[in-house]
Amino acid sequence: MSEYSSLLSDLAENITNEDLEQLKSACKEDIPEDQSNTITSSKEWFNYLEKNDKLAQDNLSYIEHIFEISRRPDLLTRVIEYRTTVLKISEDDEIDTKLTRIPSAKKYKDIIRQPSEDEIIKLAPPPKKA
Repeated sequence: MSEYSSLLSDLAENITNEDLEQLKSACKEDIPEDQSNTITSSKEWFNYLEKNDKLAQDNLSYIEHIFEISRRPDLLTRVIEYRTTVLKISEDDEIDTKLTRIPSAKKYKDIIRQPSEDEIIKLAPPPKKA
């Protein structure tokens, strides 16, 4: 399985039916309603986007945009990691390339990252009732 196929499979596993409806709604200008109604899985959604030149192994900007406006930074971060590690497009290069239109996407990396022990705020136990 190619790394691109692996990425799409990983993304598909993390998209629920409810998420799919939201994602389809976010791209309603690009998917006619009658076509949208026939898409019932995230894999079908990815296939549709590929057939209509909205998604390719080296062109991920459309789904990055959809994930950002759908408030799915977890999925967006996975796409960005693929782009920077597999396609070797760094955050510095991303402004100069057609592969992304979201120079602000790097802000999501910190949102997804797990905090270190030092960053976790410890709360005191609630006061005991007298």
